[in-house]
Amino acid sequence: MRVITGEARGRKLEAVEGYDTRPTSDRIKESIFNIIQFDIEGRRVLDLFAGTGQLGVEALSRGAREAVFVDTNADAIKVIKANLKTTGFDSRSRTVNTDYRLYLQSKPGKFDIVFIDPPYKTDLCDKALIDLVAFDILSDGGIIVCETPQNAEIHVGTEEEYQINEYKYGHKKITVCRKLCAVT
Repeated sequence: MRVITGEARGRKLEAVEGYDTRPTSDRIKESIFNIIQFDIEGRRVLDLFAGTGQLGVEALSRGAREAVFVDTNADAIKVIKANLKTTGFDSRSRTVNTDYRLYLQSKPGKFDIVFIDPPYKTDLCDKALIDLVAFDILSDGGIIVCETPQNAEIHVGTEEEYQINEYKYGHKKITVCRKLCAVT
């Protein structure tokens, strides 16, 4: 695992030991960032179910202003902190060792980009999407990026509220949900 491009390009990232954390492959990560490449600079990023933190780290490397990493696994938080130190992004980031829902309930402010990559074979992606909308965490024009199994159905808001695009890569699917700006 490595940072693909930007300020920390080529730096190797640590992984969490064991099989509980499933890092995003470089191919999928590169595809995600090709899709959102013009939406990163100066943005505030939330990496839910952060695991190794590689999606948030990649966003920081590409110019995101700030990133918050949330994970319930204490070992994952240690790895994220090490990866932030290795890349030099520790001053532009924060790690939170808690359940994603407790974090969202804490009213952490608005985010411009939210990465959701929960453990597969759970309903955590749907629950997180419902909570993101309910707690109004995403800024107008903000983006939610979900990594799920290919057959997962993503439900967020209505067509008037979100533009949804799906991209399939083997047995994985990336869903990009853009929150449309409110018309007054």
